Amino acid sequence: MPKPPRTADALAAIGAFLRAQQEGGYADETVRLRGRLLTEYLEHVLDEEKTTALTAEELVRPERADSWLGAARAGGTRRRNTLTGPDATAAHDSQRARIQTYNTFVDHLGLPELQHPYPPAGHGDRLEPEQARSLLRTLAVRRPTGANAATAIRTAAVAALVAATGRTVPQLHKLNVTDIDLERRPVPVVTVDDVEHLLDKDTADILRRWLDVRAGITQALEGSDPGYLWIPTKPGRERAGVQPPKPGLTRAAVRTLHAAHRSLVLQVVGVPLRPYALLPRA
Repeated sequence: MPKPPRTADALAAIGAFLRAQQEGGYADETVRLRGRLLTEYLEHVLDEEKTTALTAEELVRPERADSWLGAARAGGTRRRNTLTGPDATAAHDSQRARIQTYNTFVDHLGLPELQHPYPPAGHGDRLEPEQARSLLRTLAVRRPTGANAATAIRTAAVAALVAATGRTVPQLHKLNVTDIDLERRPVPVVTVDDVEHLLDKDTADILRRWLDVRAGITQALEGSDPGYLWIPTKPGRERAGVQPPKPGLTRAAVRTLHAAHRSLVLQVVGVPLRPYALLPRA
């Protein structure tokens, strides 16, 4: 009879948890993030206690979880730089992700009584204006090794429009190419829900780059381009023997735009910020 997950080696239990998450239909990005955070948790505890192995039940003891969360909050588990330097405190959303991961893991182990309370919702991860500008400049010029260039440029363009218009990704999702007027004088504009928003030079420049990339993708449509502003940057997967539509014939899904943003920002600056963080503060 196999050992119950809680008495198994912690690393093996984490692996079993991640497989269960995949089988449960969780997004690949979510499973990868939870795997990274649980590995961070295990490594922190093993290093702090100078031991080489723990059972899953030993790992999730509240005092060990508190130690990990405290170290992460102070930046002690960080492996990459951030917009505000390597010693910055952890972002509000990254701490919520850690707590959510821990709570889901203890549920998997059958120990729901160990769940950690979530921090209150708030605007703790809204970036200050200069931080937002710094992030947008970084997204516009840096592409991690192995990242898709077209996806990176599209992600930067979406982020720039969120910051410029104060609209969310779902609100910007249904934009068409004709809603962007980069030749308007004296200032380029984007029209969202019949409201014109002025675009600064940097935002206009990244949109031009995305439109150039988009034009290259839609060339294969041979005149049938429906004009969606945000389109997939590569073909989807074949499903049940049915070939996916060519990029450009459908809009990129909201979840696709969100996942691309989170993935790129995490790789570039080491913080899994959502596009929401770029919305101007009231």
